Amino acid sequence: ICRGIFPKLSVCEMDEDVRLLAEKVYASALKEENNRDALALFTVPEDCPISLHEERERELQKGLAEQRSEESARRMKSFKLKRSQSVSLPTDPLPPATSPETSQAAPPENLPDFQRVTISGDYCAGITVEDYEQASKSLLKALFIREKYSRLAYHHFPRTTARFLRSAEDTVWSEADEVMPDISPCPGAGQNPYSTEDVPEDLGYQLQMKDGMVHVYASQEDLEQQEPLRLPYPDLESFATYCHRRLNFLASKFHLHEMLNEMAELKELKNVPHRDFYNVRKVDTHIHAAACMNQKHLLKFIQTTYKTDADRAVLERGGETLTLGQVFQGLAMDPYNLTVDSLDVHAGRQTFHRFDKFNSKYNPVGASELREIYLKTDNYMKGEYFARLIKEVAQGLEESKYQHAEPRLSIYGRSPDEWLTLASWFSLHQLHSPNLRWMIQVPRIYDIFKSKKLVPNFAKMLENIFLPLFEATVNPQKNKEVHVFLKYLTGFDSVDDESKHSDHMFSFSSPKPESWTTDDNPPYSYYLFHMYANIMVLNNLRKERGMNTFQFRPHCGEAGSITHLVSAFLTADNISHGLNLKKSPVLQYLYYLAQVPIAMSPLSNNSLFLEYSKNPLRDFLHKGLCVSLSTDDPMQFHYTKEALMEEYAIAAQLWKLSTCDVCEIARNSVLQSGLSHQEKQHFLGPNYLQDGPDGNDIRRTNVAQIRLAYRHETLCNELSFLVDAVKMEAAAADTPGQ
Repeated sequence: ICRGIFPKLSVCEMDEDVRLLAEKVYASALKEENNRDALALFTVPEDCPISLHEERERELQKGLAEQRSEESARRMKSFKLKRSQSVSLPTDPLPPATSPETSQAAPPENLPDFQRVTISGDYCAGITVEDYEQASKSLLKALFIREKYSRLAYHHFPRTTARFLRSAEDTVWSEADEVMPDISPCPGAGQNPYSTEDVPEDLGYQLQMKDGMVHVYASQEDLEQQEPLRLPYPDLESFATYCHRRLNFLASKFHLHEMLNEMAELKELKNVPHRDFYNVRKVDTHIHAAACMNQKHLLKFIQTTYKTDADRAVLERGGETLTLGQVFQGLAMDPYNLTVDSLDVHAGRQTFHRFDKFNSKYNPVGASELREIYLKTDNYMKGEYFARLIKEVAQGLEESKYQHAEPRLSIYGRSPDEWLTLASWFSLHQLHSPNLRWMIQVPRIYDIFKSKKLVPNFAKMLENIFLPLFEATVNPQKNKEVHVFLKYLTGFDSVDDESKHSDHMFSFSSPKPESWTTDDNPPYSYYLFHMYANIMVLNNLRKERGMNTFQFRPHCGEAGSITHLVSAFLTADNISHGLNLKKSPVLQYLYYLAQVPIAMSPLSNNSLFLEYSKNPLRDFLHKGLCVSLSTDDPMQFHYTKEALMEEYAIAAQLWKLSTCDVCEIARNSVLQSGLSHQEKQHFLGPNYLQDGPDGNDIRRTNVAQIRLAYRHETLCNELSFLVDAVKMEAAAADTPGQ
């Protein structure tokens, strides 16, 4: 991939009103100014009777004015004609040469037979044709931008949406256009997952951090002449009523579908031999390694190690080495008398909207010494206890067979040696498991490192995080342990308290990372852009070498400004949490159209930011967003050994989810996970990349074909609304005399 495929967008090509609106929205998030007009696209209307009445009156007047316009009446009639011809059974977009009058296509033979819900003329009920056209153009433009960023970073972009985008350009999509993450398959039986044999040769490339991104040069001469390789380096320069109504329609349409077809779906599932909810694959797509065990597990492990290792040196403080017995003696406690209550690692009412108190729960009995001994990879014992805890969790997953997890390990950016330390820990304790895939989380705590004079600027933190990865990619022979570890790494996460306020608005005039020398923390969008930029360049370099690539999967939308979700829509393969989407109809609709995966953790949210009954997961699922269930931190939020099953069980009970619902969520978790293509084929079916029921093997997923047909047809219907509006407007503009 090079610049020729994705030309740089200049500011002059952007709509000025869109740019100004974006600046107002971001500024209002900082200044908390009273700017309802700027935020109107991104907020849910207040339930104020007077304002609602006034809004309805304005819409009515606009509708009456439209009816008096001959041009609007003609276009309305044209829209109705086109939509009435395709509303009965939305299928794949038509080839460019196909006209609306000849658009009737025979339904595929393998399409499930079920009762379909169709409403003629529903495309723009309550809004004018002009508003419909403007909303369609803006939404399509956003989808085009996400597709571009996804392709550049080797992130997945859904086939259905890509097909309609090509249709909007009067071209035809093909599989050759598809870009997919490249993830290393699990080693086979008899293969050594830690082997350093057959390591690729040194390319001899030169590396340099510039403007917060690692640049790659073929030689020292190219470095001196500042001529980097032709890898894609990003350039920083580069509507509500309709969306709200469409989302309400999607939710209502699903309720009707459920009422008409629930028994048919259940009948399908009952006819599937051997497969049920318990033995379909589920992936815990969002879990932190330091809290991957439950509180009872940690308590028993502490008591066991005290019995066997009381005289073992486990900690170094002030030049003095302490045994485990001395540590507990200094804390004035006997581990035998500890309970889960006195261990005090479980979140509760005290942590609600108090992220500082939540973070303190990582310290057993409030002692940072125990956190360092038991929950750290880099300590006096070289992370042995932490590794043993994780291996016990992995053993439980392997015994369950059908559960997988993607634990996050931390890289802070304090030192470039962190990667070697982490990779050595992984190999030393042999932590590979077929039921685990690893991710790296980068805490957004530059301000702490800067205040302690650990880094001179933000660029140094980025360099410490990413330069070792480029070095291991260019010269694996010199970085064998890191090279081996990277084979089992699937992605990066950006973590911290999103509710933290930043006084800086990320824009074209923001200082470069080398110039960010203040003690203030950069804003969320600044972190995301520079992480995405480095991951994108790294993925292209690794793809060139035939190595696995990485996904960017940040925490997003748990709290704080909804502008975080805008940043993630452009840069992230998928996100964790996404709660604030319920506040923004436009963003929620875009996440639906692009099928952006969202890993949701209702039990975690219940203890931190949002009561369980108010969690939007069920609403998102009904509308068709790609949601999965995850645990986040079993140590803080769960009670049982199988935390992921606990998450599913509570959701199913509270929201009365059907078997098909929970199996659909489980299927989504596999799709959005870092499992390899080969593993997904095995768990979901060989054709899982296909759209709709063609990509579903009910014998493996236990998801009814009726459900997948409904999801696919509904998404096609929504996308066709947008494409039809843009094409009809273009056709009207090209018609002589109009």
